[in-house]
Formats: sequence, C-alpha cells, structure tokens
Amino acid sequence: MNIPLSILAIIPGLLIAFFIYKLDKFDKEPVLPLLLSFALGCVITIPAQAIEGYFDAIGFQESLNFFVLLATAFVAVALVEEVAKFFCVIFYAYPQKFFNEPLDGIVYAIMVGMGFATVENLWYAQQFDAATLVVRAFTAVPAHAAFAVISGYYIGLARFNRKLRNRYLLQGLGFAVLVHGLYDFFILQLYFDALIILACVVLLISLYFARKLFLEHLNLSSEASRQRALADVVTTTSPTKKEANDIEDAILDELAGDGDE
Repeated sequence: MNIPLSILAIIPGLLIAFFIYKLDKFDKEPVLPLLLSFALGCVITIPAQAIEGYFDAIGFQESLNFFVLLATAFVAVALVEEVAKFFCVIFYAYPQKFFNEPLDGIVYAIMVGMGFATVENLWYAQQFDAATLVVRAFTAVPAHAAFAVISGYYIGLARFNRKLRNRYLLQGLGFAVLVHGLYDFFILQLYFDALIILACVVLLISLYFARKLFLEHLNLSSEASRQRALADVVTTTSPTKKEANDIEDAILDELAGDGDE
C-alpha cells in the first residue's frame, strides 16, 4: 500500500464530512451515529463494487453502443451505488430518535456518501497516480456529496411527512440516480473526449442545487432551534408578553450572531 497516496485519497471525504458537521450548528448530531454512518458507507462500498464488477463482466462497460453506455451509467453504476448508500441511511439513521429534523437526512446521507467515496478513492489510489486523486478530489468526491444532499433532502422530508413519505423517498433516490447517471454518462462515453466537459457542467449544476437544498433545511433547523429556545424560556420563567417578545428578539440576535461566525 502506498501510504502518501492513501492519505491523499482519504483527505477529501473527511474534509467534506467535517465541513457538513460544522455547518449543522443549531441541533448538532451526536458524534457516534455520524461515525457509524461514515463506517457504513465504507463497508457498503464492497458489495456495491462487487455488483458493479458483475455488470462489467456481462458487458455493462464503456461502449460506443449508446444503449449499453446508457445502461452502464444509469443502472450498473448510478443505481447500484445510490441504492446502496440510500439504504444505509434508511436502515440505520432514519428510524432513530436522534434523527429529529429534516436537515438530518442530508447530514447522515453525506456521512454515508463520504464513507463510500473514501473507500472508492482508496481503490483508485492502488490503481492510479496522485494526479488522478487530485482530480477526483475536485470532481468525484464532491459529486458523491452532491448526490447525497439530493437524496438526503428528500429523506429528511419523508421522515416528517407520513402522507407523502413513500413519494419523497422515491424522489430522493430517483433524482440522485438521475444526476449520478448523467454525470457518469459523460465520463464513460467514448464518442468525443470534449464531452467530458458536460460531466463538469452536471457536477457544477448539481452542486449549485445541493447548496440550495442544504440551506433550505438549515434555515428550518435554525427556526426550529429558535422555537425550542423560546419555549424553554417561556416554560421556565412565565414572562409577560413584552418580556417574551424581548426574549425572542434576544434569541434571534444570538442565532444571527452564530450564523455570522
């Protein structure tokens, strides 16, 4: 094992996971479930790659045949990987009590996705050079993060909406597979080298929407935190209406200050 290359392979996923952990500041998740989710992402990579290897053996690989290429990108790669990561979140974090707000869907999906991307990167470290890992640090690893935000956004919605639960779960998985498949399609195609630029376009667009989805749930987390803080103060002090308004303003100022850090 090449130690320097292995370290280079591990760093991007850890940095993104830590970045998301720091952004989740209003109702921060316990560390152990986050670590377990990351570990699940690492472990699930093994059966996912085995299934992808089977597809590759029966002819699902880079091809000039449009339909083979389509099936490879959207089924043999995107569907296999996104289903694996999706079920890690659904079967572990999703039913737990600590999953208590929509943002948690994104946070745990990111942890699983970064675990998956890290092990995948370690495999690349054994096959390729440092240049490949540097490129993946700015493409494949952030792409896994974007796919995770997309699926996690809908997982978070599903957790707190019984009526639309199945619809949201299918949307989360479906959109993640769609974007992942489109990204891989332009990477795997053999028609024109320049078409790989479109993979970068897909990545940038998916990162843009991932940011919007994350901020939407983060704002909900901020509002929920404000409501909880206000409820706690009202319960313990029984203030007058004017005092309650003053307390609410103080809480808002404090949260605004946290957001500026």
